[in-house]
Order: sequence, then structure tokens, then C-alpha cells
Amino acid sequence: MAGEKVAEYERIKASYNAKPNGADYLFLCRSCYAGVVRFRQADGYMSTPCGPHTPIPPASFAARVDEWHRRTKGAEFARLDYRDAISRAKPGDLVYCDPPYTHSQAILYGAQTFRLADLLGVIAECKRRGVYVALSIDGTKRSGDKVCDLPIPNGLFEREVLVNCGRSMLRRLQMSGQTLEGEGVADRLLLTY
Repeated sequence: MAGEKVAEYERIKASYNAKPNGADYLFLCRSCYAGVVRFRQADGYMSTPCGPHTPIPPASFAARVDEWHRRTKGAEFARLDYRDAISRAKPGDLVYCDPPYTHSQAILYGAQTFRLADLLGVIAECKRRGVYVALSIDGTKRSGDKVCDLPIPNGLFEREVLVNCGRSMLRRLQMSGQTLEGEGVADRLLLTY
């Protein structure tokens, strides 16, 4: 059965790489290793292998898609650089930023060119304009033993909340079959208000 799953995944990945389309992409996002889609910079080839987990059953996935459709009805989606998207915010709006995490995701999501300092500058401009910003970023690792130090400017954020995220997804994949009691993580939620 596992061989069939991998063969089918590879068939759909090949279909997507030959002619990108939404249906194949959605399947790959739900079935790839750790749900982390990677594309080669040179040619845009989706390179993520099949994950070891059992993909979500089609009926459960269909129910989630229907619920997502209901909740987003009337919403407008745009594919923009974050700077362009955030520049549309007006005073009183809330912008939520979830950038690549610098302590764990530097090689994921095409994050090699992302610069946290640039985002922090955009957030400072938002704050000056009266736009509220919530930033989710690295907090602690190894069950709080390691605090992820980041160059956050003093005074940019008014509040910080640590959000318990459970055990590290990346460590869970790396330490398959081992206990992960010492691998709890917490994200920082930084608020400009």
C-alpha cells in the first residue's frame, strides 16, 4: 500500500510540474512531507517528497473545504508581495504577519531571500499610520530551555504573548519514533497595540 501511495503522489507531482493547476497543487499540499511545499528556485519545480503520514480521508477534506468556502465567501484574495499587501491597510485595520521563522524555517518556503529587518521596518511604518499589527514569530524551543533571540527594536511592540504550540513539528519528523517531551515550542505573538 505504501508503494502505491508514493507512486500516486509522484504521478500527481509530475502532472503538476508539467502543467501547474489548482487541483494537483491542493493534493500535493495535503500529502507532501510535513505539509511543506518546496520549489526549486532555478525552474520552479515542486520537489517535496511524499510524506510518511496517511493523507486526510477525502470525505474529511471535502468537509473542510466546504467550511472554508462558507467562511471566506465574499473575501478577495490577492497574490502580492507583503509590502504591497500591507500598504493597502488603513488606520484602524489589523494586519497579521506570519513570516518564515528565522530559527527553523530559513530553508523553507523560499525564505532564503526574506529579511526580518525589512518586515520590521514595514511594521514600524504601519504603527506610525495607525494600522495595528500582530506578528507571529520564533519564541522558545526545547520546552523553553532555548529562547530564540531576535533583533526586535525596542518600543515597536506594546505586548508579547507566548503561545504554546506543543511539540516541534520539525523535530517530530527528525526524531521519528522517539519521545519528544523536551521538544516543546512556543511562538511569540507580538502586538503593536
